[in-house]
Amino acid sequence: MKDLAMDLIKRRGNAAGLLAAAALGAALLACCRPAPKPAAGPQQGHAIVIGVSLLNLSSEFIVMLDQAMEAKAAELGVKLIVADAQRDAARQVQQAENFIAQGVDAIILNPCEVDGSSPAVDKARAAGIPVVNVNSETRAAPTAFVGSHDEESGVIAMDYIAQRLHGQGNIVMIQGFLGQAAQIERAQGAREVLAKYPGLKLIADQTADWDRAKAMSLMENWIQSYGGRIDAVFAQNDEMAIGALHALEQAHLKDRVPVVGIDAIAEALQMVKAGRLDATVFQDARAQGSTAVETACRIVRGQPYDKQAFIPFRLVTAGNVGGFTK
Repeated sequence: MKDLAMDLIKRRGNAAGLLAAAALGAALLACCRPAPKPAAGPQQGHAIVIGVSLLNLSSEFIVMLDQAMEAKAAELGVKLIVADAQRDAARQVQQAENFIAQGVDAIILNPCEVDGSSPAVDKARAAGIPVVNVNSETRAAPTAFVGSHDEESGVIAMDYIAQRLHGQGNIVMIQGFLGQAAQIERAQGAREVLAKYPGLKLIADQTADWDRAKAMSLMENWIQSYGGRIDAVFAQNDEMAIGALHALEQAHLKDRVPVVGIDAIAEALQMVKAGRLDATVFQDARAQGSTAVETACRIVRGQPYDKQAFIPFRLVTAGNVGGFTK
């Protein structure tokens, strides 16, 4: 290369020769450099890694949600890192911080609280990591949401009770964990129906934190306080409905007091089939979990995705429970 450059200088003169020699040297140098390596990422065969923070793995519904996500992840070749927030919003935020530090490609959040879990969304999105909220909402806007309209479940459950009581009677409502979207919105839906029936009275409502044992204890206290004045029970999930049912059965009041829950977990469906639980409202955990994983993968891969995917609720009674227990 040096001899060729000197020859150019001699043939073209000093200035022009120097310019030509420099250009030639740059071209030859560029040819000798190795090609840049492609950046690592999902598009180059890198397996997508998704951090998942779940509300509480002691809940049967959340376990079903987790199983659906694991099944879809296996189908798509995706790795999930699953953490149990144990109903603690502060723990959930810390889990999100850990996912960010690990450099996950996306986060799926099953929020503990509307406000308390919001920093998890904000921190992840500030770090450039997409967030898919599943089943419940946060005040902070995620990249996408997969779930159901919780108000709809409250409307369906309370409307069933209104029909059973022919618009007249006293109702108690057992609420979920206060501050969580499902608790807030299911209560709103129920109250919308109550507003249409002046003959229906909500004589008591209190939280049992989605917990069966707490709901049973609460129902026992209400039985002592109100006795035969209670005409129906609306529990915002099946775990609490089953707890209330046990208390009513022990007090020999169940025959005259309909009980309705939400989620259609396996045990609740069997109780509806046996005629013990009057109704539940089916929430499709499998569809929510699988859609959340699929949505997260689409976002990471730069593919089109739905910013909001809503899966409808359905009323389950003795008349149609067979279609849900197959």
